[in-house]
Amino acid sequence: MADFVEVDAGNWEQVVSKSDKLTIVYFWHEQCPWCLRFAPILDEVAEEYRGRMNFTKLNILRDQSNQEIASSYGVMSTPVLMFFCGRRPVGQIVGLMTKEDLEKGLNDILGRYRQCLVQSTELRPSYVV
Repeated sequence: MADFVEVDAGNWEQVVSKSDKLTIVYFWHEQCPWCLRFAPILDEVAEEYRGRMNFTKLNILRDQSNQEIASSYGVMSTPVLMFFCGRRPVGQIVGLMTKEDLEKGLNDILGRYRQCLVQSTELRPSYVV
């Protein structure tokens, strides 16, 4: 996952919240067997979608602050992909899936992201589609 930016409490604001592109946060940890199986699929798809969205990853077991970020967005298991438009979560994909299903999900989220830019009201931080 060489193109994925590692995020944590120290850089979350800059990398995720202030991004001018759709940002994907991959919630994972190294003890998750599904994450290990999902990583090559996600790498391949990320390469195809490069430039259209930012790809980041957050290891939920690295420290307490990462666990708190995951918990604040309702992440209860891994792997989870959560999509952010600025500070707003606009969708999520949970669990191991095929490349084809992941691409379908990404295309759906890209459609939602276009709408996110024109929304004029602030959404509550706990709002998840």
